[in-house]
Amino acid sequence: MAIRLGNSCSNCENLTASNACKLHGVHVTAGYTCDSFEMKAALKNDPNCANCARFHGPTCANPQKAAPEMLCSHWAPNNNMA
Repeated sequence: MAIRLGNSCSNCENLTASNACKLHGVHVTAGYTCDSFEMKAALKNDPNCANCARFHGPTCANPQKAAPEMLCSHWAPNNNMA
């Protein structure tokens, strides 16, 4: 079994704004993945607390210090799928 990091349709460049796969021509969700996965080139173009999935959540590593524009080694991108 292969282990893949961030290998879901929400991080793939083949995903359209309407949650359709350009390569396979089907509707997909964040849980989908395939062997034709192509990582988006600008996945982490502005990593900071404001767009971290852990910001103000129970898994935030620095809840007393976390603030927009800050960054730590526990940053996790928000899911931007509509």
